[in-house]
Amino acid sequence: MKYEQPSIGVYICHCGMNISPKVDVEAVAAFARTLDHVTVARDYKFMCSSPGQAFIIKDIREKGLNRIIVASCSPRMHEATFRKACEQAGINDHYFQMANIREQISWVTKDSNEATAKAKDQVAAAVARVVYHAPLTSREIPVKKSVVVIGGGIAGIQAALTAAEAGYEVHLVEREPSIGGHMAKFDKTFPTLDCAACIMTPKMVEAAQHKGITLHTYSEVASVEGFVGNFKIGIRQKP
Repeated sequence: MKYEQPSIGVYICHCGMNISPKVDVEAVAAFARTLDHVTVARDYKFMCSSPGQAFIIKDIREKGLNRIIVASCSPRMHEATFRKACEQAGINDHYFQMANIREQISWVTKDSNEATAKAKDQVAAAVARVVYHAPLTSREIPVKKSVVVIGGGIAGIQAALTAAEAGYEVHLVEREPSIGGHMAKFDKTFPTLDCAACIMTPKMVEAAQHKGITLHTYSEVASVEGFVGNFKIGIRQKP
């Protein structure tokens, strides 16, 4: 991969009145301009707004920025928004870094000077980090539409039936010789005092006869490998 000299843009968000009353955003922007590799640093009332994103896109295209930092709210709120702005401007979205100066600083720090100092530290850390970011690409992998439900009690049986009805291949694993769990041992259910067997038995039969459900009774999960969407589950059946 060809090395590219970092050219960083730093954008400090006021977040309306959520950040600026505690954090001196102008001072943080001025501080950011003194950091290595920072080409431009701005503050704006709402960076997540269309005009705020336009600043980022314009600076990337006109000033040749190749890394972007936004100091604002939690990444859970608008990280995807700013990543899309980076992509729209023509740089890889993984050249983006967010600094949370709202939830982690403004909302929890009483003293303005202390909050501003913390925000400067957050921005400096983000600048130091984004220098080492690398461009990543997203790719799709095939996902097998199958589900493992661990535990054959009433909750597990219902989960298996729901998944099977949705079209998934289901493996229901139960460590006892039969499904049913604790509910199968009860006479009545709380709080209605309905007959437990009257509720449970039809579901047990339905799960056993459903073509989309494979029962693994007297079995335990032996191993779990892989990742979300592509797990490999090892099942050990007791002798």
